[in-house]
Amino acid sequence: MPSSSQVSDRTCALHVSDEVRALVPGFGCLAVEAHGLTNGPSDEAGAALLDDATRRLAARLDGRAPQDDPHIAAWRATYTAFGSKPSRTRNSAEALARRALADGGLPRINRLVDLYNAISVAHLIPVGGEDLDRIQGGMRLVRATGDEPFVTAAGGAEVIEHPDAGEVVWCDDEGVTCRRWNWRQGVRTRLTEDSVSALFLLERMAPTTLDELAAAGAELAEALHRACPDARIEIGEIWSS
Repeated sequence: MPSSSQVSDRTCALHVSDEVRALVPGFGCLAVEAHGLTNGPSDEAGAALLDDATRRLAARLDGRAPQDDPHIAAWRATYTAFGSKPSRTRNSAEALARRALADGGLPRINRLVDLYNAISVAHLIPVGGEDLDRIQGGMRLVRATGDEPFVTAAGGAEVIEHPDAGEVVWCDDEGVTCRRWNWRQGVRTRLTEDSVSALFLLERMAPTTLDELAAAGAELAEALHRACPDARIEIGEIWSS
């Protein structure tokens, strides 16, 4: 498989570094790029998607805890491999699954975020969404030096943090966009109600198959078409180590 993917007219290149490839030979990533989106506050359609995703998750787990699913177990092993404690900084799929099964249920953020969160929970895979108009250059999955800036929020104000040296991060030319692989997204590139173009990243570890990853990407694209009929959506090539 190629190590980068060129998708749509925005041509946002994806690159996985050699260090990350060596760390996790069972990793795969799929990009879905969308233009002409219409975002807004959470609505009934998004709530229905989240509720259905929670039902699908419960059926998949069949009484087990999320960490006992083989795919989540693989992510936990990966987090341990780059020095992160998986019970303290959970991958995004596990964190969402735990919230879905808790009394409060899944959070409602906005139409687009609710949509991709539903896909993540239904398929139990990490899914991230980035505002393409805020990405600087291409997207890279690398092991951090520790000097890269990461813009987050604390107490209602923007704060710049730095990843740990050796931590796996997604970044662009301006800095880190997501820390600890898919644990925490930065505020700079997150999808807001004003976002009109987006890059969605779907990630898998073995034993989840590439076909299962492709199915999740196709379901995401279909849901985006339903929510935004005039949007231009393209599914990129799957990158696999």
